[in-house]
Amino acid sequence: MTPAARLSAAIELIETIDVQRIPAAKALKEWGTAHRFAGSGDRAAISGLIWDVLRRRASSAWIMDEDTPRARVLGMLKLERGFDADAIAALCDGGRFAPAPLSEAERAALTSRSLDAAPAPIAGDYPEWLDGYLTQVFGETRVAEATAMASRAPLDLRVNTLKAKREKVLASSAHLRTMPTPWSPIGLRIELSADARNPGIHAEEDFIKGLVEVQDEGSQLAALLSAAKAGEQVIDLCAGAGGKTLALAAMMQGKGRLIATDHDKRQLAPIYERLSRAGVHNCEVRTPKGPNEPLSDIHASADLVLIDAPCTGTGTWRRNPDAKWRMRPGALEVRLKDQIEVLDRASALVKPGGRIAYITCSVLPPENGDQVRSFLARHPDFAVVPPAQTVAVLWDKAEDFAAATLQSAEGLLMTPRRTGTDGFFVSVLKKQAAL
Repeated sequence: MTPAARLSAAIELIETIDVQRIPAAKALKEWGTAHRFAGSGDRAAISGLIWDVLRRRASSAWIMDEDTPRARVLGMLKLERGFDADAIAALCDGGRFAPAPLSEAERAALTSRSLDAAPAPIAGDYPEWLDGYLTQVFGETRVAEATAMASRAPLDLRVNTLKAKREKVLASSAHLRTMPTPWSPIGLRIELSADARNPGIHAEEDFIKGLVEVQDEGSQLAALLSAAKAGEQVIDLCAGAGGKTLALAAMMQGKGRLIATDHDKRQLAPIYERLSRAGVHNCEVRTPKGPNEPLSDIHASADLVLIDAPCTGTGTWRRNPDAKWRMRPGALEVRLKDQIEVLDRASALVKPGGRIAYITCSVLPPENGDQVRSFLARHPDFAVVPPAQTVAVLWDKAEDFAAATLQSAEGLLMTPRRTGTDGFFVSVLKKQAAL
């Protein structure tokens, strides 16, 4: 397919997403099935266009002064890809499979309009109802923070230190152009261009042998900040597919007791194969069975309970750009209730002197600092470990990393703009030792 034909396909797909109100991933899959002549490079390029349009949905429509699929695609080419009006006109020449030529109004918009006068939610590409929350946490920098949250994320890998050192995997994965992550001492990064296909990591020998796992650097750091140690009793209370469970196992060096569970047993399905591939032998997976509490035998004895809390996922907008446009206020209320429940549950599992590592992939204050303050009011026997103290013991870049994060009395926040990671909030809560 020509670049112009790919552009036409992207316009068609955006219209399908609008009309049918379906997730972009589903629309792309169905399009690929119906257009089997399109090669993998074509599908990757069209996917890149779609995700970029969704990232810049509001600002692209503003630039074009029109909110249609075609307008959003054209506006994205200017804002995200840096094309000028002539370059866009060259793609839209009206030829076979190409979009129709630019109208006078379209050319004028591409030439003269900017985001200078756009309201913050437009310039930052986020739903208007979230503006108050983003103002609360970021203030006048919210547009810059949100713009970074709309950029394409790199592909990060976590080296499984139970089986290999980073230097070894860096050498064996050189053909993927891996590089060390800026902060995590166990991470590798693959930068991806707008049209690049994701490399087939799952077919790589290092992955098959369990030397690496796909995990954003922010997620790696969140696990490291929990400071899990060999010989401890550690509970991953919202383990899901096991990403942080595997990180905890490596930190524990295979020693101690690690328990992984989740309220939704379907989420746990992939964890067994992942634990086996990673060579983890000290992890017990507990699946909920009916009304029975899978941790009924644990009574204030855990050294660490890690909560990878259910949340709105606003910190992962780089990877899920259509999710922010489908998000509604009611979803936040549901997540806040879920977080209260899991935090209160964790409080009963931790021994005196033990700790809870509360983690969200959200930047919204109600899910982060507000939630921690509410927990402390209900459980005065807990106190926040100061973020600087939490970070200091981990690695040689701790001071610079701490300075890059947004710190508060309740914890620290990573963002794409500040740390180059997904948005993650981390609060370590220590239970006071019995007198």
